[in-house]
Amino acid sequence: MPNDAETQRLLDKVFPVFKNELKAEPITVEELEQLHQRLKTNELLSEVYESFFAKIENILQHVVVPQFWSRFRSKLPQEPSRDSFIQYQHAVKELYDRFAFFRRQLKRLETVCPAKDVPFVHRKLPNEVVVFCNHFHTTLHAQLPDDFNELVYRFYFVAFRVFIYSHSDGEEYMDVAESNRCIACDMTAGDCQCQAIADAFTSTNRYLSMMGILEEIAGYTLNLLIQERIDAKVDETKENYATSHVESLEQWLNTVVIEWLTRIYNKGSLQIHPHHTALQRHIAQMQSKLLFYMYDKYANTIVDQFFQIIINFPMSQSAVDDLKLCLSKINLKRCFVTTVRDMLRERLLHPGVDTPDILTGYVAALKTLAHFDSSTVLLRSITRPIKEYLRNRTETVRCVVTSFTGDGTSDLAEELAKGETEPVSKTSSSDKLDDPDWKNWQPDPVNMAPAALKFIASNKRADIISMVVDIYGSKEIFVNEYRNLLAERLLSQAECSVEREVKHLELLKSRFGESLLHSCDVMLKDITESKRINAHILSPDSGTAEELSGQVSALIVSSQFWPTFRKETMELPTSIKEMFEKYTKAYESYKVNRTLQWTPLNGKVTIELEHNGKVQEMQVTPAQAAIAIHFSEQPQWELDCLSQKMNMPPIVLRKRIVFWQSQGLIRETKENLFVLIDKSTESDVSADAMQAQPNDVCEEEEAESAMESASDQREEELQVFWSYIEAMLTNLDSLPLDRIHQMLKMFASQVDFTQDELKHILQRKVREHKLVYAGGVYQLPKS
Repeated sequence: MPNDAETQRLLDKVFPVFKNELKAEPITVEELEQLHQRLKTNELLSEVYESFFAKIENILQHVVVPQFWSRFRSKLPQEPSRDSFIQYQHAVKELYDRFAFFRRQLKRLETVCPAKDVPFVHRKLPNEVVVFCNHFHTTLHAQLPDDFNELVYRFYFVAFRVFIYSHSDGEEYMDVAESNRCIACDMTAGDCQCQAIADAFTSTNRYLSMMGILEEIAGYTLNLLIQERIDAKVDETKENYATSHVESLEQWLNTVVIEWLTRIYNKGSLQIHPHHTALQRHIAQMQSKLLFYMYDKYANTIVDQFFQIIINFPMSQSAVDDLKLCLSKINLKRCFVTTVRDMLRERLLHPGVDTPDILTGYVAALKTLAHFDSSTVLLRSITRPIKEYLRNRTETVRCVVTSFTGDGTSDLAEELAKGETEPVSKTSSSDKLDDPDWKNWQPDPVNMAPAALKFIASNKRADIISMVVDIYGSKEIFVNEYRNLLAERLLSQAECSVEREVKHLELLKSRFGESLLHSCDVMLKDITESKRINAHILSPDSGTAEELSGQVSALIVSSQFWPTFRKETMELPTSIKEMFEKYTKAYESYKVNRTLQWTPLNGKVTIELEHNGKVQEMQVTPAQAAIAIHFSEQPQWELDCLSQKMNMPPIVLRKRIVFWQSQGLIRETKENLFVLIDKSTESDVSADAMQAQPNDVCEEEEAESAMESASDQREEELQVFWSYIEAMLTNLDSLPLDRIHQMLKMFASQVDFTQDELKHILQRKVREHKLVYAGGVYQLPKS
């Protein structure tokens, strides 16, 4: 350092950093030239040059940077406030003043110690300013506190709130508004600080940008804050399925958020100069990333509530369209499939949900996903667990058929009413060059199964009915169940609407074909024919009207076309028998060479009941009417005696007596002894001597089906194989299941069956001790 006092004085005045001062006095050009000449004469230029940078580095490391970061360590209020905003603003302003001071010192250094006079070995490359800025940034990062982002977040939170209120409709903050306070700055209306905050925000960002630390200090916080605002904006769309939100979200992001970011990085201006290509590229990259985040957040929000969207479809179609658009921009399809499949499994596939509810959810999912994915690839993948679960529920077929033939209120009835899918166009893809929507053409996915590609090429829409029928993979199962259901409906309703049933039948024919439903045609014709025969037999011209007196109306069925009736019998009372015989004779005289075979347990009986002076007309089953007739003839019956009289098992008879117990006409006085209740004798019977009535005495007798179930009928069909199986095992001693199945398919192919059905029959024969199963093979028991 210089020895003479004048040189030292000039040096301290020009470069106060040598005295650890951060404030410079005004200096003239002559003084700078004079100091340069003195240092050059004394050959001190290199020494002053190196000492200057060493002093700056020391002040930065021990004074400037620690003071700056200390502003971030003070205790902050719990909520973002204007005090936090001012604290951050002052910290940045102070740092910029120091930064500007050092830049002015570097300017003086260029005059006092020009690069040409400093040896190359001591020179700062590429130049002094770059070296200073690098050291400035390095020192800031080296002393970075862990919690500095908290103050930065509060600053930009307040600024963003003011910007939203100043440059938009302010809807995000309207719910917290007070009449005498500004929504944005939370000050009284007369002391609003919004403009001051906006000005301070612009100047603070300009300072950070000029120091080259805007991205380092605020980048992470800005990204975090904007993502939070996107999350809040997307959350506002929850449970609003009927409206599309993608366009409004994109507009909000591209205007409000991107404009705010542009003001931050462009020193307060919205117009980016055409020459600032780096800034334009940076803003475009941020916009792309934020759009991706918004699509991802919105798509996940829709997926999280997709079960409600399925249930509310088609009202929620807009949400499905939005999700489809979002998934075209982000790679979320695999997550979508997994999430929705698990959601449906959790909400539907457990014993607590009734089969009709599962079926309703399944159909709703099919309709929603068919709209979402016309190729049905995602649809089949998502709904596969529901399909497999429904296949294992015994009542699924009946629920499906009941939905088909409902009153048009179910989804399946509506789908059936729409008719068959539109005919497929036979024109090839090369003939569709004039398609007006050719700009939106998409190639077939490379990982799609051939069946799905064929479905897309056929231009079909997803057929909900076909997918429901595909639960079992066979139309015959549903047709047989429909035949049973139709038979029950025709037998249980006194006045059946044939026109309504014909309408349903015609709709089903369009789906399942006429050949499979031919039996149902005959059943409906039997109803019409029976009405005509009844009208003739009961007409005065028939000669039998006086004998029958309109007391019998028969449903005459063609037994080979109807489902199998239950093999239950009942001995009718003599009066009823005589009436049936008269009707049979009348029928035989009308239809020569034909007779009737009655099924006494089927039908309805209208009786007039007089008891204790009261007359009541009731419609009951034939079994209930027979019980009433027997009790009218004899007021007390033992269960076994009445069982023999009616030729009915005691356990079945007891169940049917319960109906009259619930009507208050019959009481069980002791075990298996039933008496007709009579008020004249009731008072003589002690209440303590009475047997406690059964718990179900007040319950109506459950409606019993007159027809055998589809599974029972199938069991009977497969019993025809038993003689073949016996013959095979007699000749071949023992056979495994698959071998028996192959031989039956070869020699007894009149009935189609699966290996599981055959196994069920063989296991039943094992339980009946007609077969022995050991070592994986079946054989006849040794006599």
